[in-house]
Amino acid sequence: MELSTFYLNTNEPSRSCLLALRDIILAQDENVSETIKYGMPCFCYKNKMFCFLWTDKKTHEPYILMVEGKHLNYSQLESGNRTRTKILRVNSNQDIPIDLIRSILKSAIDLYKNGTIKTK
Repeated sequence: MELSTFYLNTNEPSRSCLLALRDIILAQDENVSETIKYGMPCFCYKNKMFCFLWTDKKTHEPYILMVEGKHLNYSQLESGNRTRTKILRVNSNQDIPIDLIRSILKSAIDLYKNGTIKTK
């Protein structure tokens, strides 16, 4: 699946929200790149997966899945029954909480920069 196909196949207002989230993620660091893994947009830091964009199957609301979420302490992140990852739900009918998202993404990238999560 092509990256553009994922976004184009998503209905509004989720599509616009996902595209805005994509821009926010890619703007975080020059070492962040985007690919497709498991049929969804995957963002890597120095080729190591650090987050995904996806939509909830029931509500169709977008969320950011943080791969190393267990290391991130934000009350807005949900772990559910996951042991490693956490998600941040984003309501596509409201303003995107850009400062919160940037803070979470910076904390996640810092895990790779400071060696908590090893990169090659």
